[in-house]
Amino acid sequence: MSASVLFDAQGPRARTVSAVGNVVAAVVVLAGLAWIASVLYEKGQFAPTLWENAVSAEAWQFYYLPGLQNTLRSAAFATVGAIVFGIVFGIGRLSHNSAVRWVSGVVVEFFRAVPVLLMMIFFYMFFSAQAQWIADRPFAAVVVALVLYNGSVIAELVRAGVGNLPKGQGEAGLAIGLTRSQTLRSVQLPQALVAMLPAIVSQLVVVLKDSALGQIILYPELLRSAQILSSKEQNPLQALVVVAIVFIIINWLLTFAAHRLARLLSSRTAGATIEGTGIGNPTAAGGFVGGGPGPGTGT
Repeated sequence: MSASVLFDAQGPRARTVSAVGNVVAAVVVLAGLAWIASVLYEKGQFAPTLWENAVSAEAWQFYYLPGLQNTLRSAAFATVGAIVFGIVFGIGRLSHNSAVRWVSGVVVEFFRAVPVLLMMIFFYMFFSAQAQWIADRPFAAVVVALVLYNGSVIAELVRAGVGNLPKGQGEAGLAIGLTRSQTLRSVQLPQALVAMLPAIVSQLVVVLKDSALGQIILYPELLRSAQILSSKEQNPLQALVVVAIVFIIINWLLTFAAHRLARLLSSRTAGATIEGTGIGNPTAAGGFVGGGPGPGTGT
C-alpha cells in the first residue's frame, strides 16, 4: 500500500540506506563546522574581548538600536506604501478598461523585473541630482525602491486573489444591480484582501531583509551600523553574528504571525487563505455566494 501520495513506503534495505546516508551527511556537516571553528580559533575570533565589544551596552545604544530603528522605520513606510501601490495597480490589472489594464500590467511587470538594489542606487543618484530638497535621500531611495518592488508583488496577489474567488461572488453582485466596478470594490476585493493578509505579513519579511541593501547607499540601517561598529572594534564577524541573530528573531516572529493568521482565517473561510505563494479558494465569513449581500460587503 502507498504510504504517501508522493512515494511508496520504503522497504528494510531502503530504510537502512537512508539511515546510513543521514548519518554520513550529519558527520560531514559536523566535520565542516568543526573545521570552521578550528580556523576561527586559530585566527583568534573566539577572543572574549571581541565578543564583549560586539554585545556591550555601548554597541547596543549607539549602533544596533539606532540601526534597528532605521530598519524598522524604512520597512514600516515601505509596507504601507507597497500595500497602497499593490491595491491600486492590482485593481488596475482587473479593470474592464483595456488601456488601464495594459498600463497597470506594464508597470507591475516592469518593477517586478528590476532588482531592488538597482532601484535603490538609481533613486539615490536621482534624488541627489534632481531632488536635493529631500533631507534624507538614502531613506527616500530605500523606501521608494521597496514600495515599487513589493507593491508589484502585492498587486499580483490582489489580481490572483480576486481571480480565484468563486464566480458566484461576481455574478451575485451583478444580479443585485451593482456595476462590475462596484462589484469588484465592494464584494470581491474585500474578500480577496482578507485571504491576502497572511501573504502580506509574509511579505514583511522580504521588506525587512531587503532594507539591508540600503547600506550600499549609506543608509544607516542595522547592517550599516554593524559595519561601522566592526570598523571601530575590529570585530566584523562578531558584529555580523549579532545582526544575523536580530534579523532571524524578527523574521521568525513575522513568519510565525503569518502562519497563525493563516490558520485563523482558514478556520473562518470556506477555503485556504493565500499564504506565501499558495493561493486558496477563499469565501470570507459573512460574504455570499450566488445570493444576497452579506454583512460587510459595502452594499
